[in-house]
Amino acid sequence: MTVSTEVLIAGAGPTGLTLACALAARGVDHVLVDAAERGANTSRAAVIHARTLEVLDELGVSDELCRRGIVVPRFTVRDRDRALFQVPFAGLPTKFPYTLMLPQNETERILGEQLTSSGGTVRWQHRVTGVDEDKVTVAGPGGSIEHVRARFIVGCDGLNSVVREQAGIGFSGARYAESFVLADVSMTWPYPRDEVNLFFSPRGLVVVAPLPGGRYRIVATLDEAPERPTAADVQGLLDERGPGASVADVAWSSRFRVHHRLADNYRRGPVFLAGDAAHVHSPAGGQGMNTGIQDAVALARVLTAAAPDLDAYERERRPVAAGVVRMTDRMTRVATVRNPVARAARNAVLTVAGRSTRLQRKLALNLSELSA
Repeated sequence: MTVSTEVLIAGAGPTGLTLACALAARGVDHVLVDAAERGANTSRAAVIHARTLEVLDELGVSDELCRRGIVVPRFTVRDRDRALFQVPFAGLPTKFPYTLMLPQNETERILGEQLTSSGGTVRWQHRVTGVDEDKVTVAGPGGSIEHVRARFIVGCDGLNSVVREQAGIGFSGARYAESFVLADVSMTWPYPRDEVNLFFSPRGLVVVAPLPGGRYRIVATLDEAPERPTAADVQGLLDERGPGASVADVAWSSRFRVHHRLADNYRRGPVFLAGDAAHVHSPAGGQGMNTGIQDAVALARVLTAAAPDLDAYERERRPVAAGVVRMTDRMTRVATVRNPVARAARNAVLTVAGRSTRLQRKLALNLSELSA
């Protein structure tokens, strides 16, 4: 069976859903496929920055995101209970002068609802297996095979992108030696719930951020994390690296390895890459999902232009991703310094820098991606 469409999108995570919504809003025919049985039901990425809320506002979903999420107006860097540096988002030149905390599955649900209201849908359990110029081979349930002819093909299919591989586009970079822990927990916590905290420690970093429903997101580096971190594991991390806290239970947890990689090209012929298929990096700063969503909106604009300059997408978005990869890599390396002398020097520099409102604003603009 062969069908035709204007745009074939592989991957129905936040990037693919955003692209589908943006195309549907412009009346562009598309097919959105994903190998999964259904949408994700775990929180994973949980940070939505100001620039992302701006571009999603164009699609009519930001008000609902803000209604369901938690507004966080500042980001604080600490060494145990000592505050070294604070990044305030209030006063930024945006309608959304804050970070929004909302689990990824909720973000995907809202984007999915918007897509449905626009007449779109996700074809779950459909996996791209081949790309040959404008023809895409898609394997469906029960071994069915379908050929989709598309003017444009977009890989939003993540780190191990089949579309990127089929297009022969390199993915330069490496993998961090440490593993990362993600956990959503209930606990008593000494700091306000309108603040994200990054704690430095000789054993690695730990980030604590509020989530809706009274829970907290924990992100931490470990030399070798357990596959499914328990409440005792998270308690141990906070006892060792953070302030006093008492973990009651873990709603969800995971272990993952992090790469810092960037696609050599964002386009090859009719094939484009967006989101994690184009760039992956440390979760420091919560930039990953945000950069992918912004990719999607920029790509929709290029693909639907009256006289599209197809290379404009790479010129606009690849430098942004390169900057994010550099920034998050520096943040990760600075946070995980283990030499006592280097740690003392780092803390002294950050304490002095923390008194500069100009530097605070610059970092707030970078983290919110308003400076891109």
